[in-house]
Amino acid sequence: VKFRLAVIQLHVTSVKAENLSRARKLVKEAAGKGSQLVLLPECFNSPYGTSFFSQYAERIPGESTQMLSETAKENKVYLVGGSIPEEDGGKLYNSCTVFGPDGELILKHRKIHLFDIDIPGKIRFQESETLSPGSSLSTFQTPFCKVGVGICYDMRFAELAQLYSRRGCELLVYPGAFNMTTGPAHWELLQRGRALDNQVYVATASPARDETSSYVAWGHSTVVNPWGEVVSKAGPEEAVIYADVDLQYLADIRQQIPVTAQRRDDLYAVTSTATSVPPT
Repeated sequence: VKFRLAVIQLHVTSVKAENLSRARKLVKEAAGKGSQLVLLPECFNSPYGTSFFSQYAERIPGESTQMLSETAKENKVYLVGGSIPEEDGGKLYNSCTVFGPDGELILKHRKIHLFDIDIPGKIRFQESETLSPGSSLSTFQTPFCKVGVGICYDMRFAELAQLYSRRGCELLVYPGAFNMTTGPAHWELLQRGRALDNQVYVATASPARDETSSYVAWGHSTVVNPWGEVVSKAGPEEAVIYADVDLQYLADIRQQIPVTAQRRDDLYAVTSTATSVPPT
């Protein structure tokens, strides 16, 4: 069983309407090349930064998710809508919505781990100054396989990927915007680690690099296979990349190196304490 995955590395501007129309056009292009699941980048409708989140925030449903719903339906694809700043009850979240080929909302994932880092002389960024964290694990079922969703910094937390894998996910998607410090150091390494540890496909979608923006994204959206190999990778500029997700290949690898069967559940466990159901 194979299906085609497309990752859109969108050039994001400060004009929301322009971002939405470009995203719509590129999803159509990806569907035209046989893609059945399409992934957009983190913060695809607005510039990335704590000063922008409240300015561009929307309720869900709202303008951006309306476009995603229509686009998924028009192109009959599963559309992972990267993320947008969401306003709900006076709080702001970094939220990823997923729409099915019928245009229905399947899932909403709010970024669980907020990006608060301080690397002296390089970069300081505090998402928690404006955003609130989500509190649910997010998976959705497609006719091809089960998919787990995380956003950017969520990828650094191996436990989340392990829980998704144990819940039957064979593909993990992370819309993300690593920067010029963490990107070259960890972006690909983390994806390969998550894919290899859990014997899953991992796909990441970054905004395209824009040297003039206040937060410069690394780019290099990537798809990694369960053997830990990079099968598709974008450069820094706007692009659509494709990968054929081969679930028989995944099954073969799990048989050849049966880590799942050989785990010592008598010695250790990764468990979830999340009781909340993802908000829809």
